[in-house]
Amino acid sequence: MIEHKLYINGQYTESSGEEWIDIVNPATEEVISKTPKGTSQDVDHAVEAAFQAQKEWELTPNIERGKMVRKLGDEIENKRDTFIELLQEEQGKDYELASGEIDLAIDYFRYMSEWARRIEGEIVPSDRPNENIFIYKKPIGVVAGIVPWNFPVFILARKVATALVTGCTIVLKPSQQTPNTAMEFTKIIDSMEEIPRGVYNVVTGTGSEIGNSLAKHEKVQMVSMTGSVPAGTKVMEAAAQNITKVNLELGGKAPAIVTANADLDTAVESITTSRLANNGQACTNAERVYVHESVADELIEKLKQSFEQLTIDDPRQNKDADVGPLVSKDRLETVEGMVTDAIKEGAQVAVGGERASLAKGYFYKPTILTNVSHDSTVMQEEIFGPVIPISTFQTLDEAIDKGNDTEFGLSSSVYTEDLNEAMRVVNELKFGETFVNRENFEAVQGYHAGMRKSGLGGADGKHGMEDFLVTQVAYMQYNNKKK
Repeated sequence: MIEHKLYINGQYTESSGEEWIDIVNPATEEVISKTPKGTSQDVDHAVEAAFQAQKEWELTPNIERGKMVRKLGDEIENKRDTFIELLQEEQGKDYELASGEIDLAIDYFRYMSEWARRIEGEIVPSDRPNENIFIYKKPIGVVAGIVPWNFPVFILARKVATALVTGCTIVLKPSQQTPNTAMEFTKIIDSMEEIPRGVYNVVTGTGSEIGNSLAKHEKVQMVSMTGSVPAGTKVMEAAAQNITKVNLELGGKAPAIVTANADLDTAVESITTSRLANNGQACTNAERVYVHESVADELIEKLKQSFEQLTIDDPRQNKDADVGPLVSKDRLETVEGMVTDAIKEGAQVAVGGERASLAKGYFYKPTILTNVSHDSTVMQEEIFGPVIPISTFQTLDEAIDKGNDTEFGLSSSVYTEDLNEAMRVVNELKFGETFVNRENFEAVQGYHAGMRKSGLGGADGKHGMEDFLVTQVAYMQYNNKKK
């Protein structure tokens, strides 16, 4: 069994603490590795290393940083099969999604490397004679990157690639449930002599200890965290002590609106993908369906048939498995409890509604709930599992109002062949992303950001990169005397 170490200032390091965290394969319930339960003292050492390294790293020419970021993507590609296997083992993804996540991470490093020559400032005219105003874009400094368990490689790429190409250094905290892929990536960093010591550091442990210590550290200039609303709230509270910038992607409760003018086959295919991607454990997953009453029966029947054809199995043993396990026993019990409560509130189970009958693992059957009240818990709170509640509507105004009636504001979708309906929904839904007649998944060149309790700031593309930069203005006066 592998016992990981921390990675601080270019060296593998023992934690100052003596406790360990077991990493469990959610499909077999077997302990597959151990990571140190780091301490605030470990955080201090890592942040100090990053702080000292940032002075040199910022002065490294952008193009050289870009070359290193691209090489990181190339090195992940060289170990692609290893990353896929580790990801499936620690997180439970099916093969298609696991390989897709690794490929997306590779693409992300390459994409962000191309921004090395595109970090631009401005020169603007002054109101004074003999003066120009220079607006610089500079790296924000030390970044704390807090990575979740549901996309541990792709979101690592989001934080690390963007930090490094902009001239920031980073202290990474992987999820305590899925650190193995992060530690495999750390091997790549360790092998690249061109990356100075301290530019990249890893401290493993719990969010309450490591996350909190990073967020309140006076030498951390930004906390980039992906996770739950309660965890994001704690990060903001800790960061407020030093007025530290936060970049937060938190929960979602994405509505999928299916109008009477929808192509139902497209809707069914896309909603199935959007609900069950990562076994229903993604912030962008379609979390609730609002369908026009005139096509509700047909949509539900088609969705039911789609769900019934899915294969549930250990994705490492069965490459054709469509649905794998939930990440933990706690997550399984939470999803199970939400379905039980929904039934008590009047919902009906069209398919699923129970644990899958496998000998081991945290498997739950893909589930469709009908006759669900808009006010019910399962319609209002994030499920984070393979369960989709369905409600009907009579008018588009009603569907839009119900879609917006949530504390979240990350992703949303609409299915219609009527351009006027599509444009109304896009313009009136209050969500960072709206997908029209397609599944819920963003592009690296887009901008992934939420409203309300779904977070602050964003990721991807030019706008995501800007969160890692600060603006400095220089008022440049010169002597215009003739010689």
